[in-house]
Amino acid sequence: MTTLQDFFAQKIKLPSPPAIALKILEAVRKDENSFEELAQIISADPALTARILKIANSALYGFPSPVKSLSQATALVGFNTLKNIALSFIIVQDMQRATVGGFDLNLFWRRAITAAVAAETLAEEIGYQDRDLFISALLQDIGVLILYLSDPVTYAAMQDEKRVSGLTTCEAERRQFGFDHTEVGSHLLSTWKLPESIWRPIRFHHSDIREDKYGDCALVLYLSDKVAAIYHGLHSNRKSMEVHELLAEAYQFSDEQSAALIDKVGEKAQEVMEMFSIDPGNMKPFSLIMQEANEELGRLNLSYAQLVLELKQAKQNAEQLAMELKLANDSLRKLAFRDGLTGLYNHRYFQEILEAELERSSRYNHPLSMILADIDHFKKVNDHFGHPAGDHVLKMVAEMLVSLVRRCDIVSRYGGEEFTIILPETGINSARILAQRIRRGIEQMHITYNDQKIPVTISCGIASTEVVNGNITRTELIERSDQALYRAKKSGRNRVEVDELATCVCND
Repeated sequence: MTTLQDFFAQKIKLPSPPAIALKILEAVRKDENSFEELAQIISADPALTARILKIANSALYGFPSPVKSLSQATALVGFNTLKNIALSFIIVQDMQRATVGGFDLNLFWRRAITAAVAAETLAEEIGYQDRDLFISALLQDIGVLILYLSDPVTYAAMQDEKRVSGLTTCEAERRQFGFDHTEVGSHLLSTWKLPESIWRPIRFHHSDIREDKYGDCALVLYLSDKVAAIYHGLHSNRKSMEVHELLAEAYQFSDEQSAALIDKVGEKAQEVMEMFSIDPGNMKPFSLIMQEANEELGRLNLSYAQLVLELKQAKQNAEQLAMELKLANDSLRKLAFRDGLTGLYNHRYFQEILEAELERSSRYNHPLSMILADIDHFKKVNDHFGHPAGDHVLKMVAEMLVSLVRRCDIVSRYGGEEFTIILPETGINSARILAQRIRRGIEQMHITYNDQKIPVTISCGIASTEVVNGNITRTELIERSDQALYRAKKSGRNRVEVDELATCVCND
């Protein structure tokens, strides 16, 4: 299973904090004249200055008189709060530029801002003070975005599995990746050198660990996430009941206090979203959501027994639909990376996995080899036996290749009658031995089509990182194996040739 460190080293290029965020953090670390320097940095960006003043005048703080300057804002909300508001705007603005494919980035930030507002509102209600609470709540699920960016296909598959299995998001992530988004997010923010008081609570906000010195903050983050889910997810009524129970257990809130808190969060969140230039969508006040739900139940006029049956049937239908959707998505993902005729990985997948394996080979200084194999005289097979026979030969050869290689090796159809085999942790001599075994195995096959025997042989070209001084690119490795394959063809076919640079290694 991949470790968190391996994930950041191998899977993704670690996002860097925006340059202006680094300047703000550097100013905050200084003991002297830090406010003047911070104000100078913020003032250099008029749009950022305007947004900070706008949020200082918003319902989030509710000051009786207008806030007209950064110095006044600092006096009222505090230096660290001002710093965190500025960082929040910068990070959200920067991360909105990410290329996320099918990921609903607007929904992600709507929910994040709602959680941040919920955390601040709850803290005010219970008398809890934490100068970093807003940005901690805002970024508590940043790990979800990083996991998705690292591997959209795998993360989508994980979400399908979550829907079918009933696992929580963190449980499904740990099953798929070996760690969850709280670990990814806290690790990312710590590498950005944000204060521990920001990233540490994020690490534990979905766990049962509360004895940590940031346990109170982690609990507020956990509850703020639950409140945000009411507005930006399904089953709002059920989630509302859960929030009521959690608030009663943690802070002895009455139902009226909980309902008022949830409603207040919805009102404030929409205003704050506009300041972040995030479209609030069709977000409604919670009281209106509940009113519409109750009116609908009244119109249905169902007995309790009827309602139970309806809910049971709806649950069964939803579970069936989730399973069908998972199977459909699995099939689509398979089609995206599999060759339709042979079932092997296709050219696109080969290029991606070779790049990843080369990066790992370079990082750990381990050898990587590649075999490029071509069926000899394949055109004569098509001309003499027909194209259906040629397709049959391709499928039989593909099956044999898979049976002859090791479990760690990756077999792909390169195109036409050419195949590639990526050999991780394999030097040139071992690669040549394996290629000879493959060549003999294909030569000994008995392929028949319409009662006609079709003799088949292959030629192989091998290239390896083991014989190259310095890094080798994906294109260079393919070209070297192709040159070796050309020599095998030119030398009579049904043979194995290695990259010319590797000759001395193989002869040692």
